[in-house]
Amino acid sequence: METITQILARELDKDEQHIANVITLIDEGNTIPFIARYRKELHGSMDDEALRILEERLQYLRNLEKRRDEVKNAIENQGKLTEELAAAIDNAATLAEVEDLYRPYKQKRRTRATVAREKGLEPLAALLFAQERDCPEPLEAAQAYIDPEKGVETVEDALQGANDIIAENISDDAAIRKILREYMLKQSVVESAAATEEDSVYRLYYDFRQSVSRIQGHQVLALNRGEREEFLKVNVVTDRDAALVLLRRTVVKPGSRAMEFIKAAAEDSYDRLLYPSLEREIRNFLTDEASEGAIHNFALNLRPLLMQPPVKGHVTMGLDPGYRMGCKVAVVDGTGKVLDTTVVYPTHGERKKAECIAELARLIRRHGVTHIAIGNGTASRETEQMTVELLREVGGGVSYMIVSEAGASVYSASKLASEEFPQFDVNLRSAVSIARRLQDPLAELVKIDPKAIGVGQYQHDMPQKRLDEALGNVVEDCVNAVGVDVNTASPSLLQRVAGLNATTAKNVVKYREENGAFISRKQILKVPKLGPKAYEQCAGFLRVPESKTALDNTAVHPESYPAAEKLLALTGHSLADVSAGQLGNLDAQMKSFGMEKLAEECGVGVPTLADVAKELQKPGRDPRDELPPPVLRTDIMEIKDLQPGMVLTGTVRNVIDFGVFVDIGVHQDGLVHISQISKNKFLKHPSEAVSVGDIVKVVVLEVDEKKKRISLSMKQA
Repeated sequence: METITQILARELDKDEQHIANVITLIDEGNTIPFIARYRKELHGSMDDEALRILEERLQYLRNLEKRRDEVKNAIENQGKLTEELAAAIDNAATLAEVEDLYRPYKQKRRTRATVAREKGLEPLAALLFAQERDCPEPLEAAQAYIDPEKGVETVEDALQGANDIIAENISDDAAIRKILREYMLKQSVVESAAATEEDSVYRLYYDFRQSVSRIQGHQVLALNRGEREEFLKVNVVTDRDAALVLLRRTVVKPGSRAMEFIKAAAEDSYDRLLYPSLEREIRNFLTDEASEGAIHNFALNLRPLLMQPPVKGHVTMGLDPGYRMGCKVAVVDGTGKVLDTTVVYPTHGERKKAECIAELARLIRRHGVTHIAIGNGTASRETEQMTVELLREVGGGVSYMIVSEAGASVYSASKLASEEFPQFDVNLRSAVSIARRLQDPLAELVKIDPKAIGVGQYQHDMPQKRLDEALGNVVEDCVNAVGVDVNTASPSLLQRVAGLNATTAKNVVKYREENGAFISRKQILKVPKLGPKAYEQCAGFLRVPESKTALDNTAVHPESYPAAEKLLALTGHSLADVSAGQLGNLDAQMKSFGMEKLAEECGVGVPTLADVAKELQKPGRDPRDELPPPVLRTDIMEIKDLQPGMVLTGTVRNVIDFGVFVDIGVHQDGLVHISQISKNKFLKHPSEAVSVGDIVKVVVLEVDEKKKRISLSMKQA
């Protein structure tokens, strides 16, 4: 039998030794970001995504192994475990197969078959089901089992009991369930019909048919929700006659006197037990598949959203638009520190709008504001129109951007926000968050529950624990890919660093407040409750710009400092050259020296040496700076200005199963249907071509101003 290591190596198409090394590293308590970045030689340079898949599958296979043992022990305790059954359980490749094999031995609630067994009808059922050549007629065989004391008054009672036992045995047979399940997955159809005459968002599904094998995840989730809200009736429809042919072929022996009786018992088993049970299984399977797909899609969208390029070092004004309560304003400096706040009322008539422009112009001049971030919620359109007039008033040098405010209100009302800004009310905190989202999306968005960020579909229908886990992994990977300044990071950001948690993150901030800025990485070891293992995991991801050694402001791990210094010495450089950015010829020198030889001299593997060299050449580098910058605007467009054929530049805001939503600056995202994304290749999913945050060219296909619908095409642009 294959070991877990061998199974993973085969499934993931990776070297067996690399898989074994990763399993050991995980078992030793190492985090995925640490393994991905600093143990490349041990796993053949797998990325964090591949390692997460490996970790997830490892967990599943270990659970499977544990469940196999539990099931075997439970059957053995009943004295019914045979060598063949034990082997079948050991060879079961999925939890579903294990449960199928355990099914006949499970403690059941009282069923019709249980009652029949209590009446002593098990031998009659066994005799008839064996369908031997010399088997008597069922009516004749049943005579011997009439026993009024046990409640078996007639031959019919005896045969009904035997039928119930046989029907249950057939329905509990793992091989039969497997055959029918595979048939239903290939041949069945999901149908839905209206459960009400009322119109609803589910009208698309009031008369819907799609095969189980081809139904899309978003359709499954929509059907489930429509059924839950009592707008739809949903069924899995299977060709009963064809299914019964398969079933009879398995259990009926032609020519036996009991043949017709067994046929009838098989039909009863299918209608009463097998089909309803397998329909539930198919629905659950489709829901699990759809949920996994939606979670994967959400994670896929979240990564580029978190990794959006920051607009660093600029004084930024955040505007949180509103009607009745006015527009909340916050001005923050280049580090995100709040300089000023106010509330203005641009939608309360022309006089108030003029006062608002005058007040904001004063703040812009006073603090040297260069960028304005406008939340995309209620009254955003009017606020943008006012902002364009404001920019004309201040005479240039300032640009604006519409920022998604998804989750801003969740953050503003959170305990975290009240700890961070006890002096501000909920609305002003939201304006601060909007300004900071433009400056550093990652640092701000880590404070918000990823589910509230608004780049998924049906996120409230997902298994919440699994969704939280998947999104938490994405946030962790993004934070560690960028690195964190230990002297400015918030506890929310620090707790996402590999090896740190909520307690140690707060302790880092507390230590910083009590002792001043960290001046070396080693000093991090003085933080209470942050031991050697946590330090090993987090040190490489924490940057200390104030340190005297340039290496403390790079992603070079302290364990590789000797290798970095040796590399510099061998190529005729020093740490001063690193600080001054004077390592321009390092790559050429390393090439002429020979990577293998150089790695051996430095005492590390080639992948680690390559990473060290990359960091030495760009200390303090932010991988997000290499991405296209966000689109900043100085003028406005409205939906009424759009005409079919117009070519525009926009930002991808969401990627879902059937297309992508693109912000083209008119307060209503346009939809590029999956069929309009690529002209060169067929796409199974839009994420194969675009990601959230991508800057794309689109052509307007159709505009419905009344319904606020915009159809766009990328392939025609």
